[in-house]
Amino acid sequence: MKTLLSSLSIIASLATSVAAQDMRILTQNQEGRAQHAPEIAGMAALGDTGFTVARSEFQAVGIDLADGLRLLSTGAFDMATIQVGSVAKDDPFLEGIDLIGVSTNMTDLKAAVDAYRDVFNARLGEKFGVQAAAIWPFGPQVFLCNAEISSLADLDGLKVRSFTASMSTLLENLGATPVTLSFPEVYPALQRGVASCGVTSPTSSNTGKWPEVTTHLYPLSVSGSIQSHMVNLEWLNGLGETERAAFDTAMADMEAAMWELAINTNGTAQACSTAGDCPEGGLYTSYDMALVPVSDEDKAKVAEISVSAVLPEWAAKCEASYPGCKAIWNETVGAARGLSLE
Repeated sequence: MKTLLSSLSIIASLATSVAAQDMRILTQNQEGRAQHAPEIAGMAALGDTGFTVARSEFQAVGIDLADGLRLLSTGAFDMATIQVGSVAKDDPFLEGIDLIGVSTNMTDLKAAVDAYRDVFNARLGEKFGVQAAAIWPFGPQVFLCNAEISSLADLDGLKVRSFTASMSTLLENLGATPVTLSFPEVYPALQRGVASCGVTSPTSSNTGKWPEVTTHLYPLSVSGSIQSHMVNLEWLNGLGETERAAFDTAMADMEAAMWELAINTNGTAQACSTAGDCPEGGLYTSYDMALVPVSDEDKAKVAEISVSAVLPEWAAKCEASYPGCKAIWNETVGAARGLSLE
């Protein structure tokens, strides 16, 4: 609470300084990361159509990523980039878009997102007064460890970085201890031994220099780490017809670019991290991590834990805060993925 109040104080002074601007945006620090270019292009597209964008970063103004949705809801910002899993503590229903083990490749994840988009936005509008203007993934979430691993069984007893409730459920069922860390906290945690492994995409891990402090990469995908550019509805509804059309076009184009990035670049990032072919002068750095082959048994293990533990645990929490959410999930993501919550 003290941290949030301090952040609100900072935002109050920040808001005063940008009150004359058209659009106040709170984003994650993407500098040097693959997602930075599409986001900056999206902001530039808005600028080209007459928007004046004032951009602040979570880290620079001392705001925790988990508080982003609440701050956006208050109108402190007009738009914010939100890591959906990290704000799901405010409403478990939100994490239903990308539960661990449900959509483990980008094709399946896109189908799940498209199925959930309308009900996701309806809930965001009803409870928080916001809307998801763009929904996109960081890419397949895989394991990087500074301990030797050959399968999921080797995670037993290790401390592993987690950033969503359902990811923690998976790790606990594998015998690991989840350590909740935001992305900027992971590198020093791996370096100091606070965590033995971390979960993120090949792209994010390479550009975040995780291979400097890890030795083994296990490319078993467990989710896609869904992000969203969310917008305050009061601000959005105040746009004129022409402004709204320009905004929607810019967000749709940015979302498409983010999906293309997640689908097409993680293979290159993984190769660069594991002594494979790595284009010179590109975004990624060449490292010599050991690439661990993924077994069918481990894929089946993730699917089994998802059905037996992740989904029931999430459903119980979701129903407690939003009665009827199981039926909504069954009709949307469940139908898209061939799953059903009892």
